[in-house]
Amino acid sequence: MANLREIRDRISSVKSTQQITKAMKMVAAARLRKAQENVLATRPYVAGLQAVIEKLSSSTESQNVFMKEVENPQNVLLIVIGSDRGLCGGFNSNLFRFVTDSLKERFPGFKENGKLSVITIGRKAGDFFGKRDFKVVMKNNGFFDNLRFDRSAEISAEVAAAFKSGEYDSVYIAFNEFKSVIAQNRIFTKLLPVSVDKTEEDSFDNIDYIFEPNPAQILDNIIPLHINMQLWRALLESNASEQGARMAAMDNATENAKEIIGHLNLSYNKARQAAITTELSEIVSGAEALNG
Repeated sequence: MANLREIRDRISSVKSTQQITKAMKMVAAARLRKAQENVLATRPYVAGLQAVIEKLSSSTESQNVFMKEVENPQNVLLIVIGSDRGLCGGFNSNLFRFVTDSLKERFPGFKENGKLSVITIGRKAGDFFGKRDFKVVMKNNGFFDNLRFDRSAEISAEVAAAFKSGEYDSVYIAFNEFKSVIAQNRIFTKLLPVSVDKTEEDSFDNIDYIFEPNPAQILDNIIPLHINMQLWRALLESNASEQGARMAAMDNATENAKEIIGHLNLSYNKARQAAITTELSEIVSGAEALNG
């Protein structure tokens, strides 16, 4: 059994760790509130932009370059959004496992044949895919230390230019979509070419619009914005999911530390009781020896 000093040191160490995890939980909760507000404010705008594009595409016969589908894509670009920091539970590992499984299912052999390129956002994503022989063409480490719209716009502009030039036939994006504090949806979806699948609840179907100058020219201007907003929305979703995952992980860590402290206190009391019993036994034995 460990001596009393060792147990006291362990209790002190666990209490210090508990204070750190409790502080990190509070910081994550504060950041989550703002991140969640940004996500909820962005979702309707992105959905409305998609609906406008669907209406415009149905009103013109010419096809925008960003909407041309390739039947058998030969070069695929994947944008993976992870986090810059750890201590957020399975936020990164679950997403990366989901992405690798999806790639094996959708694009078998593309990695080995050099047909798959990867752009990583977040240090954890860069480390994971860089160490597994993926063709990483761009790493954005430290991105979430200063999350800004203009930095997202730069990445989306480069991706759009590469797709327009024919360097890539399809562009996909993978990220954690915010669902709740303790749950995230792992998303693997197409970014380019832009999909124009209509839904039965399309509110534009019964309205006849007059477009000026014309639908094709409006599409040329609105689709780059749509691409940018899709990436920006994914970044906001991932940021909110990360804060929620870290908050939950630190809450669990704090509770675990509390449980460990309880066990250590019990061990300390047992050790202290054993030490006192031993001392009493030695005193009694000494007294009997003197009397004898």
